Amino acid sequence: MHRRPTIVTAVTALAAAAALLLSGCVAGEGAASGSTAGVTKGGTLNIDFATYNPLSLVIKKEGWLEKALTKQDITVNWVQSAGSNKANEALRSGAIDVGSTAGSAALLARTNGSAIKTIDIFSQPEWSALVVGPNSPITSVKELKGKQIAATKGTDPYFFLLQALEANGLSASDVTIQNLQHADGWAALQNGSVQAWSGLDPIMANAQKSGAKLLYRNVKFNTYGFLNATESFLTSKPDVAQTVVNTYEYARAWALKHPDETAKILADVAGIDQAVATTVITERTNLGVSNIPGPAQLAVLKKVGPIFVESGDVRTQSDIDTALGSLLNPTFAKKADPSAIGG
Repeated sequence: MHRRPTIVTAVTALAAAAALLLSGCVAGEGAASGSTAGVTKGGTLNIDFATYNPLSLVIKKEGWLEKALTKQDITVNWVQSAGSNKANEALRSGAIDVGSTAGSAALLARTNGSAIKTIDIFSQPEWSALVVGPNSPITSVKELKGKQIAATKGTDPYFFLLQALEANGLSASDVTIQNLQHADGWAALQNGSVQAWSGLDPIMANAQKSGAKLLYRNVKFNTYGFLNATESFLTSKPDVAQTVVNTYEYARAWALKHPDETAKILADVAGIDQAVATTVITERTNLGVSNIPGPAQLAVLKKVGPIFVESGDVRTQSDIDTALGSLLNPTFAKKADPSAIGG
Protein backbone atom coordinates (compact mmCIF):
# COMPACT_ATOMS: atom_id res chain seq x y z
CA MET A 1 0.00 0.00 0.00
CA HIS A 2 1.17 3.54 -0.67
CA ARG A 3 0.32 6.45 1.57
CA ARG A 4 -0.18 9.80 -0.08
CA PRO A 5 3.09 11.80 0.18
CA THR A 6 3.08 15.09 2.00
CA ILE A 7 2.68 18.29 0.02
CA VAL A 8 5.94 19.57 1.51
CA THR A 9 7.80 16.66 -0.10
CA ALA A 10 6.21 17.34 -3.46
CA VAL A 11 6.85 21.07 -3.32
CA THR A 12 10.49 20.50 -2.38
CA ALA A 13 10.95 18.12 -5.30
CA LEU A 14 9.29 20.53 -7.68
CA ALA A 15 11.41 23.42 -6.47
CA ALA A 16 14.52 21.36 -7.11
CA ALA A 17 13.30 20.54 -10.59
CA ALA A 18 12.63 24.20 -11.30
CA ALA A 19 16.11 25.13 -10.11
CA LEU A 20 17.60 22.66 -12.57
CA LEU A 21 15.97 24.62 -15.37
CA LEU A 22 18.69 27.24 -14.92
CA SER A 23 21.43 24.72 -15.72
CA GLY A 24 21.01 24.76 -19.48
CA CYS A 25 18.85 24.26 -22.55
CA VAL A 26 17.16 21.08 -23.64
CA ALA A 27 19.30 18.95 -25.93
CA GLY A 28 18.36 19.61 -29.49
CA GLU A 29 16.59 22.89 -28.75
CA GLY A 30 16.58 25.18 -31.76
CA ALA A 31 16.60 22.30 -34.22
CA ALA A 32 12.84 21.92 -34.36
CA SER A 33 11.30 21.68 -37.81
CA GLY A 34 8.74 24.42 -38.36
CA SER A 35 10.27 26.46 -35.54
CA THR A 36 11.96 29.82 -35.15
CA ALA A 37 14.75 30.25 -32.59
CA GLY A 38 13.73 26.93 -31.03
CA VAL A 39 10.02 27.77 -30.78
CA THR A 40 7.65 25.48 -32.66
CA LYS A 41 4.84 27.27 -34.48
CA GLY A 42 1.61 25.62 -35.54
CA GLY A 43 0.74 21.98 -35.92
CA THR A 44 -0.78 19.44 -33.55
CA LEU A 45 0.42 17.70 -30.41
CA ASN A 46 -1.03 14.18 -30.33
CA ILE A 47 -0.97 12.89 -26.75
CA ASP A 48 -2.74 10.12 -24.92
CA PHE A 49 -4.87 10.00 -21.80
CA ALA A 50 -5.58 6.83 -19.84
CA THR A 51 -7.42 5.84 -16.69
CA TYR A 52 -4.22 4.14 -15.45
CA ASN A 53 -2.51 7.54 -15.67
CA PRO A 54 -4.48 9.93 -13.40
CA LEU A 55 -2.23 12.89 -14.20
CA SER A 56 -3.19 12.67 -17.87
CA LEU A 57 -6.86 12.91 -16.88
CA VAL A 58 -6.25 15.96 -14.72
CA ILE A 59 -4.26 17.71 -17.46
CA LYS A 60 -6.95 17.00 -20.05
CA LYS A 61 -9.77 18.13 -17.75
CA GLU A 62 -8.08 21.38 -16.70
CA GLY A 63 -6.88 22.35 -20.19
CA TRP A 64 -3.40 23.32 -19.04
CA LEU A 65 -1.63 22.01 -22.15
CA GLU A 66 -3.98 23.86 -24.47
CA LYS A 67 -3.39 27.07 -22.53
CA ALA A 68 0.39 26.62 -22.51
CA LEU A 69 0.57 25.95 -26.27
CA THR A 70 -1.99 28.46 -27.52
CA LYS A 71 0.62 31.17 -28.11
CA GLN A 72 2.42 28.78 -30.45
CA ASP A 73 -0.80 28.03 -32.34
CA ILE A 74 -0.44 24.35 -31.47
CA THR A 75 -3.59 22.24 -31.25
CA VAL A 76 -3.77 19.48 -28.65
CA ASN A 77 -5.35 16.22 -29.82
CA TRP A 78 -6.17 13.78 -27.00
CA VAL A 79 -6.26 10.05 -27.82
CA GLN A 80 -7.40 7.52 -25.22
CA SER A 81 -5.18 4.51 -24.49
CA ALA A 82 -7.02 1.44 -23.19
CA GLY A 83 -3.74 -0.13 -22.07
CA SER A 84 0.03 0.12 -22.42
CA ASN A 85 -0.11 -2.11 -25.47
CA LYS A 86 -2.49 0.30 -27.20
CA ALA A 87 -0.32 3.29 -26.27
CA ASN A 88 2.71 1.50 -27.71
CA GLU A 89 0.83 0.72 -30.93
CA ALA A 90 -0.13 4.39 -31.28
CA LEU A 91 3.45 5.55 -30.63
CA ARG A 92 4.88 3.08 -33.13
CA SER A 93 2.40 4.09 -35.84
CA GLY A 94 2.88 7.82 -35.22
CA ALA A 95 -0.75 8.28 -34.16
CA ILE A 96 0.51 9.94 -30.97
CA ASP A 97 3.69 11.83 -30.11
CA VAL A 98 3.52 11.19 -26.36
CA GLY A 99 2.00 8.18 -24.62
CA SER A 100 1.81 6.67 -21.15
CA THR A 101 2.72 3.05 -20.43
CA ALA A 102 4.02 0.82 -17.70
CA GLY A 103 7.81 0.64 -17.57
CA SER A 104 7.78 -3.01 -18.60
CA ALA A 105 5.74 -2.20 -21.70
CA ALA A 106 8.07 0.65 -22.65
CA LEU A 107 11.08 -1.64 -22.36
CA LEU A 108 9.40 -4.33 -24.45
CA ALA A 109 8.51 -1.80 -27.16
CA ARG A 110 12.00 -0.33 -27.24
CA THR A 111 13.57 -3.79 -27.35
CA ASN A 112 11.39 -4.75 -30.29
CA GLY A 113 12.39 -1.71 -32.33
CA SER A 114 9.99 1.07 -31.34
CA ALA A 115 11.84 4.41 -31.50
CA ILE A 116 10.63 5.81 -28.16
CA LYS A 117 12.25 7.48 -25.19
CA THR A 118 10.96 7.80 -21.63
CA ILE A 119 10.91 11.50 -20.71
CA ASP A 120 9.07 11.53 -17.38
CA ILE A 121 7.87 9.20 -14.60
CA PHE A 122 4.24 9.93 -13.78
CA SER A 123 3.75 7.55 -10.83
CA GLN A 124 4.88 4.52 -8.90
CA PRO A 125 1.67 2.51 -8.79
CA GLU A 126 0.49 -0.73 -7.33
CA TRP A 127 -1.92 -1.14 -10.21
CA SER A 128 -1.61 -4.88 -10.91
CA ALA A 129 -2.60 -7.99 -8.95
CA LEU A 130 -3.98 -11.46 -9.61
CA VAL A 131 -7.74 -11.53 -9.21
CA VAL A 132 -10.26 -14.34 -8.72
CA GLY A 133 -14.02 -14.26 -8.52
CA PRO A 134 -16.05 -13.79 -5.32
CA ASN A 135 -16.83 -17.50 -5.00
CA SER A 136 -13.56 -18.90 -6.31
CA PRO A 137 -12.09 -21.83 -4.35
CA ILE A 138 -8.58 -20.81 -5.46
CA THR A 139 -6.53 -19.48 -2.53
CA SER A 140 -2.94 -19.58 -3.84
CA VAL A 141 -1.00 -18.94 -7.03
CA LYS A 142 0.10 -22.59 -7.13
CA GLU A 143 -3.54 -23.59 -7.53
CA LEU A 144 -3.61 -21.75 -10.87
CA LYS A 145 -1.73 -24.62 -12.53
CA GLY A 146 -3.76 -25.84 -15.49
CA LYS A 147 -6.15 -22.90 -15.25
CA GLN A 148 -7.25 -20.22 -17.74
CA ILE A 149 -5.98 -16.72 -16.88
CA ALA A 150 -6.84 -13.46 -18.63
CA ALA A 151 -4.09 -10.89 -19.16
CA THR A 152 -3.29 -8.18 -21.69
CA LYS A 153 0.00 -9.02 -23.37
CA GLY A 154 2.51 -6.18 -23.55
CA THR A 155 1.24 -4.56 -20.31
CA ASP A 156 2.26 -4.57 -16.66
CA PRO A 157 -0.48 -7.02 -15.59
CA TYR A 158 0.86 -9.54 -18.11
CA PHE A 159 4.40 -9.23 -16.80
CA PHE A 160 3.06 -9.20 -13.24
CA LEU A 161 1.44 -12.56 -13.98
CA LEU A 162 4.68 -14.03 -15.34
CA GLN A 163 6.61 -12.84 -12.28
CA ALA A 164 3.92 -14.11 -9.90
CA LEU A 165 3.97 -17.55 -11.53
CA GLU A 166 7.77 -17.72 -11.39
CA ALA A 167 7.82 -16.65 -7.73
CA ASN A 168 5.46 -19.52 -6.92
CA GLY A 169 7.24 -22.27 -8.82
CA LEU A 170 5.18 -22.11 -12.02
CA SER A 171 5.75 -20.83 -15.55
CA ALA A 172 3.58 -19.57 -18.39
CA SER A 173 3.49 -23.10 -19.81
CA ASP A 174 1.71 -24.31 -16.66
CA VAL A 175 -1.34 -22.14 -17.39
CA THR A 176 -3.32 -20.97 -20.41
CA ILE A 177 -3.12 -17.20 -20.87
CA GLN A 178 -6.00 -15.61 -22.71
CA ASN A 179 -4.82 -12.38 -24.31
CA LEU A 180 -7.72 -10.02 -23.53
CA GLN A 181 -7.82 -6.25 -23.09
CA HIS A 182 -8.14 -5.26 -19.43
CA ALA A 183 -11.90 -4.66 -19.33
CA ASP A 184 -12.52 -7.85 -21.33
CA GLY A 185 -10.41 -9.81 -18.86
CA TRP A 186 -12.64 -8.73 -15.99
CA ALA A 187 -15.71 -9.63 -18.06
CA ALA A 188 -14.22 -13.07 -18.77
CA LEU A 189 -13.65 -13.65 -15.06
CA GLN A 190 -17.25 -12.68 -14.37
CA ASN A 191 -18.70 -15.03 -16.98
CA GLY A 192 -16.47 -17.93 -15.93
CA SER A 193 -14.47 -18.33 -19.14
CA VAL A 194 -11.28 -17.79 -17.11
CA GLN A 195 -10.51 -18.73 -13.52
CA ALA A 196 -8.24 -15.75 -12.81
CA TRP A 197 -7.44 -12.34 -14.23
CA SER A 198 -4.28 -10.28 -13.98
CA GLY A 199 -6.02 -6.99 -13.32
CA LEU A 200 -5.33 -3.31 -13.72
CA ASP A 201 -6.65 -0.35 -11.75
CA PRO A 202 -9.10 1.33 -11.79
CA ILE A 203 -11.01 -1.62 -13.31
CA MET A 204 -9.51 -3.91 -10.67
CA ALA A 205 -10.49 -1.65 -7.77
CA ASN A 206 -14.02 -1.51 -9.14
CA ALA A 207 -14.02 -5.32 -9.44
CA GLN A 208 -13.15 -5.57 -5.75
CA LYS A 209 -16.24 -3.54 -4.95
CA SER A 210 -18.23 -6.20 -6.80
CA GLY A 211 -16.73 -8.90 -4.60
CA ALA A 212 -13.67 -9.98 -6.60
CA LYS A 213 -10.74 -11.08 -4.46
CA LEU A 214 -7.07 -10.16 -4.87
CA LEU A 215 -5.37 -13.54 -4.90
CA TYR A 216 -1.80 -12.24 -5.08
CA ARG A 217 -0.25 -8.81 -4.61
CA ASN A 218 3.38 -7.72 -4.82
CA VAL A 219 4.16 -4.04 -5.28
CA LYS A 220 7.70 -4.89 -6.38
CA PHE A 221 6.32 -6.63 -9.46
CA ASN A 222 4.62 -3.42 -10.61
CA THR A 223 6.84 -1.25 -12.80
CA TYR A 224 6.63 2.54 -12.81
CA GLY A 225 4.35 4.73 -14.90
CA PHE A 226 6.44 5.89 -17.89
CA LEU A 227 5.66 8.89 -20.08
CA ASN A 228 7.17 8.14 -23.49
CA ALA A 229 7.69 10.14 -26.66
CA THR A 230 8.75 9.23 -30.18
CA GLU A 231 12.34 10.10 -31.04
CA SER A 232 11.18 12.03 -34.10
CA PHE A 233 8.99 14.25 -31.91
CA LEU A 234 11.81 14.89 -29.43
CA THR A 235 14.17 15.81 -32.25
CA SER A 236 11.80 18.06 -34.18
CA LYS A 237 9.86 19.66 -31.30
CA PRO A 238 11.93 19.57 -28.11
CA ASP A 239 10.29 22.76 -26.82
CA VAL A 240 6.84 21.17 -27.03
CA ALA A 241 8.16 18.05 -25.28
CA GLN A 242 9.46 20.27 -22.49
CA THR A 243 6.07 21.94 -22.18
CA VAL A 244 4.45 18.50 -21.83
CA VAL A 245 6.82 17.56 -19.01
CA ASN A 246 6.39 20.96 -17.34
CA THR A 247 2.64 20.41 -17.44
CA TYR A 248 2.92 16.93 -15.97
CA GLU A 249 4.92 18.30 -13.05
CA TYR A 250 2.41 21.10 -12.53
CA ALA A 251 -0.35 18.49 -12.54
CA ARG A 252 1.54 16.30 -10.05
CA ALA A 253 1.70 19.11 -7.49
CA TRP A 254 -1.99 19.90 -8.10
CA ALA A 255 -3.05 16.26 -7.69
CA LEU A 256 -1.08 15.88 -4.46
CA LYS A 257 -2.78 18.97 -3.10
CA HIS A 258 -6.24 17.99 -4.40
CA PRO A 259 -6.63 14.20 -3.97
CA ASP A 260 -10.43 14.35 -3.74
CA GLU A 261 -10.74 16.35 -6.95
CA THR A 262 -8.27 14.02 -8.66
CA ALA A 263 -10.33 11.02 -7.58
CA LYS A 264 -13.50 12.65 -8.90
CA ILE A 265 -11.89 13.24 -12.30
CA LEU A 266 -10.80 9.59 -12.40
CA ALA A 267 -14.25 8.42 -11.32
CA ASP A 268 -15.95 10.47 -14.03
CA VAL A 269 -13.69 9.26 -16.84
CA ALA A 270 -13.55 5.61 -15.71
CA GLY A 271 -17.24 5.41 -14.81
CA ILE A 272 -16.58 4.18 -11.27
CA ASP A 273 -17.68 5.30 -7.81
CA GLN A 274 -15.62 8.07 -6.27
CA ALA A 275 -14.90 5.87 -3.25
CA VAL A 276 -13.24 3.34 -5.55
CA ALA A 277 -11.33 6.09 -7.36
CA THR A 278 -10.19 7.48 -4.00
CA THR A 279 -8.74 4.07 -3.11
CA VAL A 280 -6.80 4.05 -6.37
CA ILE A 281 -5.44 7.58 -5.88
CA THR A 282 -4.66 7.56 -2.16
CA GLU A 283 -3.71 3.94 -1.53
CA ARG A 284 -2.40 2.46 -4.78
CA THR A 285 -0.81 5.40 -6.58
CA ASN A 286 2.40 7.05 -5.39
CA LEU A 287 2.52 10.42 -7.14
CA GLY A 288 5.30 11.66 -4.88
CA VAL A 289 7.94 9.59 -6.64
CA SER A 290 10.79 11.39 -8.43
CA ASN A 291 9.81 12.27 -11.98
CA ILE A 292 13.33 11.76 -13.36
CA PRO A 293 13.85 8.47 -15.24
CA GLY A 294 16.96 6.81 -13.86
CA PRO A 295 18.47 4.12 -11.62
CA ALA A 296 15.26 3.26 -9.74
CA GLN A 297 13.48 2.38 -12.97
CA LEU A 298 16.48 0.54 -14.43
CA ALA A 299 16.70 -1.62 -11.30
CA VAL A 300 13.11 -2.77 -11.77
CA LEU A 301 13.43 -3.30 -15.52
CA LYS A 302 16.62 -5.35 -15.14
CA LYS A 303 14.59 -7.86 -13.12
CA VAL A 304 11.80 -7.96 -15.69
CA GLY A 305 14.06 -8.22 -18.75
CA PRO A 306 15.06 -11.90 -18.41
CA ILE A 307 11.37 -12.85 -18.11
CA PHE A 308 10.80 -11.33 -21.57
CA VAL A 309 13.40 -13.68 -23.00
CA GLU A 310 12.11 -16.72 -21.12
CA SER A 311 8.54 -16.06 -22.28
CA GLY A 312 9.63 -15.59 -25.89
CA ASP A 313 8.55 -11.94 -26.06
CA VAL A 314 12.16 -10.92 -26.76
CA ARG A 315 14.83 -12.81 -28.68
CA THR A 316 17.94 -12.38 -26.51
CA GLN A 317 19.15 -10.79 -23.30
CA SER A 318 21.54 -8.75 -25.44
CA ASP A 319 18.52 -7.06 -27.04
CA ILE A 320 17.21 -6.21 -23.57
CA ASP A 321 20.55 -4.77 -22.49
CA THR A 322 20.72 -2.57 -25.59
CA ALA A 323 17.22 -1.24 -24.95
CA LEU A 324 17.98 -0.57 -21.29
CA GLY A 325 20.91 1.56 -22.36
CA SER A 326 18.85 3.69 -24.73
CA LEU A 327 15.29 3.90 -23.37
CA LEU A 328 15.56 6.61 -20.73
CA ASN A 329 16.03 10.31 -21.53
CA PRO A 330 16.06 12.25 -18.24
CA THR A 331 16.91 15.61 -19.86
CA PHE A 332 13.38 16.98 -19.97
CA ALA A 333 12.44 15.78 -16.49
CA LYS A 334 15.60 17.30 -14.99
CA LYS A 335 14.72 20.64 -16.54
CA ALA A 336 11.03 20.50 -15.62
CA ASP A 337 9.64 23.93 -14.72
CA PRO A 338 6.10 23.59 -13.34
CA SER A 339 6.06 27.34 -12.66
CA ALA A 340 5.98 27.87 -16.44
CA ILE A 341 2.44 26.45 -16.47
CA GLY A 342 -0.41 28.62 -15.24
CA GLY A 343 -3.63 27.20 -13.81
